[in-house]
Amino acid sequence: MIHTTTVSLAPADVLARAQEFFAERVPNAAAFLEKSGPGFVTLRGQGGEEVVVSAWEEKEQGVTRIRGSTLFFDQALDRFLSTLPLTSAVEVA
Repeated sequence: MIHTTTVSLAPADVLARAQEFFAERVPNAAAFLEKSGPGFVTLRGQGGEEVVVSAWEEKEQGVTRIRGSTLFFDQALDRFLSTLPLTSAVEVA
């Protein structure tokens, strides 16, 4: 599923928080950094499950847009997004 929302944090802060959250706050299904770039992190769980979080600044609106994609970590991704200062509702497709 794909989760999208906007927050009032910088993209780099969102990505750092995602790495920390999935490594420390999801003890029964932790995921750790596999790949990263200036606007994304790919985290992989012990069973090979993947969660990708991307974040970029939308300067016109003064917010950071987040997009998370996963097949296994839907509940954890929702929990992660709930820890952020949201500026819009989370949409799931």
